[in-house]
Amino acid sequence: MTARTGGKLGILGQTSQTRSGLLSRRRFLGWAAGMGIGAVVEPLGRSDAAQAEQPSKPYRPDFPLIDCHVHLDGSSIGQVAALSKKLGVQFGIVEHAGTKENKYPKVLSNDQELQEYLDMLEGKGVYRGVQAEWIDWSSCFSAPMLAKLDYVLMDAMTYPGRDGRRVKLWEKEASQSVDFADPERFMDRFVDWHVRLISEQPIDLLANTSWLPTALAGRYEQLWTPERVRRVAQTAAQYGVAMEISASYRLPKLAFLKIAKECGVRFAFGTNGRYPNMGKLDYCLQMAEALHLTQADMFRPGLDRRKRG
Repeated sequence: MTARTGGKLGILGQTSQTRSGLLSRRRFLGWAAGMGIGAVVEPLGRSDAAQAEQPSKPYRPDFPLIDCHVHLDGSSIGQVAALSKKLGVQFGIVEHAGTKENKYPKVLSNDQELQEYLDMLEGKGVYRGVQAEWIDWSSCFSAPMLAKLDYVLMDAMTYPGRDGRRVKLWEKEASQSVDFADPERFMDRFVDWHVRLISEQPIDLLANTSWLPTALAGRYEQLWTPERVRRVAQTAAQYGVAMEISASYRLPKLAFLKIAKECGVRFAFGTNGRYPNMGKLDYCLQMAEALHLTQADMFRPGLDRRKRG
């Protein structure tokens, strides 16, 4: 998301070289098998029983890899399209959409601006989406124009403050307008906000799912109780809104995702990436493997648009 990198990326961005390395090895083994390369020879000296053990089947998703949360900020569509081809990951480009009250380097605010954006992406081999900003965003566009999009994503990180005005929760000033002193009370309201956006907004994908403000991020497991997770997940399943697995935030965590899958939620991968940091989906693939995700569990841009009306 534009202008959110300073306060957002890295809040929960822990890395695990061990898990990442293991995943890379599994991918290599899967690739080698597909290319017909011979079996790896085990070193001498192992017992017969150990040699008889069969390695676990490497995880190879049965669905195309798509990064649905890519921003062009400071790059050209040509650069991004070339990177997509190099990585073997399809990109979904999103631009912020809503009134000019939303402060980003670029905000689409009317049909003409949206059409120009769509024309710029036409034929470039990418999916075309927008990132909806605030609850009045759709009033900027006609229904026929919105129908031209492959999908709309939105997050819950812009939140109503004490006076009802929009507050960017990742900014330091957020605490002046939002009370974090009682975490449980905030979470109840935050879950209500998620439910409202999912049920009322014409969106297809909930981005940055389960993100928490810095003041509360360290209490993730305590605050995202199974009951709260289930309420959000059941609403998403009911209204046909998919959930993003965020590679940049490494969220949602596995326990959250398991409940969402049980509720019938579909998933999408996203990096919130700017060139050249898009398409890096290691965390998404780790979660997909742990959840045994298949094509049936995945959101398909352009095909799974939410039914309106």
